[in-house]
Amino acid sequence: MAAKIDFFRVGNGDMTLVRFESGRTLLIDCNIRKAADDSGDETPDVASQLKDLLKADTSGRKYVDAMLLSHPDKDHCSGLETHFHLGKTADYPSNSGKILIREMWSSPIVFRRASKDHTLCEDANAWCAEARRRVGRYRDNGYCDAGERILILGEDIGDKTDGLEAILVKVGQSWSRIDGTADNTFEALLLAPLKEDDEEVEELLSKNDSSTVVRLKIGAGYTQDACRFLTGGDAGVAVWERIWDRNKNDAAESLGYDLLQAPHHCSWHSLSWHSWSQMGEAAEVSEDARDALGQPRSGATVVASSKPVEDDQSDPPCIRAKREYESILKPAGGKFVCVGDGGPEPLAYDVEPGGIKGRAKAVAASVAAPAYIGQKPVSHG
Repeated sequence: MAAKIDFFRVGNGDMTLVRFESGRTLLIDCNIRKAADDSGDETPDVASQLKDLLKADTSGRKYVDAMLLSHPDKDHCSGLETHFHLGKTADYPSNSGKILIREMWSSPIVFRRASKDHTLCEDANAWCAEARRRVGRYRDNGYCDAGERILILGEDIGDKTDGLEAILVKVGQSWSRIDGTADNTFEALLLAPLKEDDEEVEELLSKNDSSTVVRLKIGAGYTQDACRFLTGGDAGVAVWERIWDRNKNDAAESLGYDLLQAPHHCSWHSLSWHSWSQMGEAAEVSEDARDALGQPRSGATVVASSKPVEDDQSDPPCIRAKREYESILKPAGGKFVCVGDGGPEPLAYDVEPGGIKGRAKAVAASVAAPAYIGQKPVSHG
């Protein structure tokens, strides 16, 4: 099958399904609001849309091969307990219709930062508890149970991830396995969360919407690098500045993208230390953060998973951030697309050997641009 990427229309929130050419699936975040479960409400029924795209196991249970939670904010994990099975697969409630998560991709550092700054919602606590249960099973047995695996993204503080090397990915490392199986149709690179020894810097990152940041290489046919997809939850300006500092000497390889999910729903706070609502046009962009987010390949697309971007003081989404991304994309001949500009079906792309191509229903509301997003890097010299 062709690889596919679907951005669900969830307002200011993230919910993205990647289907690799191998047939395996990766769900990045979920934001299934109560209104989306109300048949009398116009909010898109994204839970049903998701299930329609998933395969079922021999017992008829829908599943994702892996689910990445970028960070535990409510708009990135709403609906988790309602629509996903957490706990032993053997305890799956018959006819519940819940989705199995065969492998969790989870960062302990992001959870620590979130709990320091604000109280976690029930869905976030449920994810955290299930992650701890799976890690505990690994520590007890030396392996993960089939269908109940976990991949830990980033080292924890205080050597708490020592002994977990077989299920741990460190920042700067790549992996090409999913649900315990090698898969040559993708390669993931972990760019954040960064663990800092400096307490002041660690505190700064904690308060700066720190998230897991991953760059995916997605293959199609004999082209292993048909699409590079960069996604980073709500990562803020301090995070992108440090990502740039770590990767600027290899930026085209580490940060180059054909598809960027604009962080924090197209927020200005991912590009600047200044408040857009307070300073307006006087707000200055961080050049390092812009450089980190400014590595489009030829014909690249930036997708804002947000409500429609208005020319006002809102943030997110922020009109100034949209203009900055359009400026970044201009030399590459790229385009900016907002998930909130259409619906109710997901904003959908097929990954083909020549690049990615929007499916007809999804691209109707987007700006005119080349149908395919190619692979040639753009010069930033």
